[in-house]
Amino acid sequence: MIPVLEIGGTHVTAALVDLRDGRVTNHTRKALDADGDAEDILGTVRCCADGLSVSPGARWGVAVPGPFDYARGIALFEGVGKFDALYGMDVRAALLDGLRQRPSDVVFLNDAHAFLTGEWSAGTVRGHRRAVGITLGTGVGSAFLADGRICDNGPGVAPEGRMDLTEIDGRPLEDTVSRRAILARYGDPTADVHDIAGRARAGEVRAQWVLDDVFTGLGVVLGPRMVDFGATALVVGGSMARSWDLVAPALSTGLVTGGWTPNDPQTETDSLPPGAPERPAGNPPPGPDHASAADARRTRAMRPAGPAGNAALVGAARAAVA
Repeated sequence: MIPVLEIGGTHVTAALVDLRDGRVTNHTRKALDADGDAEDILGTVRCCADGLSVSPGARWGVAVPGPFDYARGIALFEGVGKFDALYGMDVRAALLDGLRQRPSDVVFLNDAHAFLTGEWSAGTVRGHRRAVGITLGTGVGSAFLADGRICDNGPGVAPEGRMDLTEIDGRPLEDTVSRRAILARYGDPTADVHDIAGRARAGEVRAQWVLDDVFTGLGVVLGPRMVDFGATALVVGGSMARSWDLVAPALSTGLVTGGWTPNDPQTETDSLPPGAPERPAGNPPPGPDHASAADARRTRAMRPAGPAGNAALVGAARAAVA
């Protein structure tokens, strides 16, 4: 079992992952104040990690958002609305020296990369050779994957693989697609994104318009990249993906405008195509190393993250053993 951490803008999660079957156990989750001071942030992370029963000398995988020097474990957060107090800190050393059961090593990777790798290896886009992952929360995380490897360049790939470095109408993407952008556009200082989503479901026109405009805009800029990259799947995670009923229609409209038309969600299921041999009852769909003909025939799938929400944890575990 591989110990892992997922550090997000509002929480940190620790767990153990068995890569033989993608099983995730012993979840420990704690609220995290991304605006707190460095010791409070790192103290919460250490406390969460220490809740796991782990032998000394284990190699940990840690999924964390950028900007971050993943090779050295140095935080580079500055002007991104979270973790400013960690700027320049050696987070790797803080974990190596600060965990109750001292690790032998700590391996860091981008949280969006971990998310897509996990969804590809044991989640909703397994079997797809080329897939794109988007995480929607405080900002926009992204990853482009080809044959199991994350790409940071090539046709269709955003600069450094980061959609947050792209623009909408000459402005940074996150000026349109982010928590702060949605709140600013909606204009009610008492409301958060989940409140706006609830009002949209209740029929409030302004709330629906704001969300439609944001996610349609994301689809418009993402669609041409999906085409050029040759992606057959898009998976969306992060806190906003929990409102998939509101995200999916607008995002799909934008993707179509951008030239990448997703499958009809009413006909896209995890069942086999007509005439394909059935899998034995109780067996899970094959992993990426043994993709079935059914998986290969699914094209232009657009899906939310798996319901368990464990993809980034699985991706972090894969990084720890790479």
